[in-house]
Amino acid sequence: MNVSTPRPWPHMVAAVLSAAQGLLLLGFLAFYLYELVLGEGDDPGRVVMSAVLMGVVGVALLAAARAWARAASWPRTPTIVWNLLLLPVAWSMWGGGFWGAIPLASAAVVGVAAGLAAREDHGPSA
Repeated sequence: MNVSTPRPWPHMVAAVLSAAQGLLLLGFLAFYLYELVLGEGDDPGRVVMSAVLMGVVGVALLAAARAWARAASWPRTPTIVWNLLLLPVAWSMWGGGFWGAIPLASAAVVGVAAGLAAREDHGPSA
């Protein structure tokens, strides 16, 4: 696909959502590292491993966002799986009375819908 060809809407929705989620995770990564430097974490090993996991997933989400923006189909399954995994997280947050559960669940549902709506035959596979 060349640059002037419009991307299918599910690809663009998935790209924006994946980029936002990736940047948010990298923001949490920076916060965890900041807390580690200040000595606020109760278990430095857990903080470091959480930071590594957030970094890996954040970068993977940014890679998926880039692929979605290029109308690739490979990030379809990872996007759907990731967003399905966010639903129990949102449910736990809701049970804990955290207001962030509603936007998280909403974003997860939109991500699953965009992934499902993105047909396999759109665009190049890489």
